Amino acid sequence: MRRKLSSTIPFGYKVSDEEPASCSWLEEIPEQLEALEDIKELLRLKALSLREGSLWLEHRTGRKLSHQGLKKMLDMEPSEETS
Repeated sequence: MRRKLSSTIPFGYKVSDEEPASCSWLEEIPEQLEALEDIKELLRLKALSLREGSLWLEHRTGRKLSHQGLKKMLDMEPSEETS
């Protein structure tokens, strides 16, 4: 679980029902996080465009993620070239 820091709930997480509303925590949604990892690999290989990837995620998980949001998530990860 991670602490909720903003009003936006990140893809792959949901607000925990166990904690009081004044102290919100986020729970992982394993299916969404697995789908996100799958699509990130396809995007790195340039097998899909960002728009196709965001549509695929919505189809597989039922949760929307814009192509800009997907790009932001990819950009936040450390690249393999620098490690």
